[in-house]
Amino acid sequence: MALAQAGTKPAVEYPSTDGEPMAQNTKQYRYITTLQGGLAAMFRDRPDVFVAGDLFWYPIEGDNTTRVAPDVMVVFGRPKGDRDSYRQWEEDNIAPQVVFEILSPSNTLTELLDKSLFYERYGVQEYYIYDPDRGELYGFVRDESGHLRRVAEMRGWVSPLLGVRFELEGGELVVVRPDGERFVGYEELVAALEQERQRAERLAQRLRELGVEPE
Repeated sequence: MALAQAGTKPAVEYPSTDGEPMAQNTKQYRYITTLQGGLAAMFRDRPDVFVAGDLFWYPIEGDNTTRVAPDVMVVFGRPKGDRDSYRQWEEDNIAPQVVFEILSPSNTLTELLDKSLFYERYGVQEYYIYDPDRGELYGFVRDESGHLRRVAEMRGWVSPLLGVRFELEGGELVVVRPDGERFVGYEELVAALEQERQRAERLAQRLRELGVEPE
């Protein structure tokens, strides 16, 4: 606990957790980690893009009650690196520009409205909500008046800031990178790498049978 010296104001603590789990079921967790991992991988060569999952964002210095922890957030203009929380005044006052929320059965309409108002007030440019139980995807983009307006059709929508395309296939969220590759979970990625390794081994064996030593 931070202690105050005589004549000074007590230091404000900014908790990194509220004791709640990141996800309430495996489906929600899978989508959160796939989005966070896919975005981090897509921007791995951009040192000025910070991607995080389930990280408290504090927009106001000295106020530790005005906060939210988006399931996934992307910040352009800030360096990569570990953080206990995202304290905006320590980040050149740059707000996260893109946030994602993956709904769980316990989410309420009031909670969603509160988050929407928070994101609109504190500078989010794009806000996406996916309900895996209903297979529904919603998007909101800041317009010229400064309000987050709902995207009329999310199927085929391309994020202005991220460049990714959103699709729904049988209610399942599909995120496609600008290069046409889909976001996949770690298990799918490992399986794909193993298939590629086996293919390379078969090719090398075939070359040896032909008297060619593969490099």
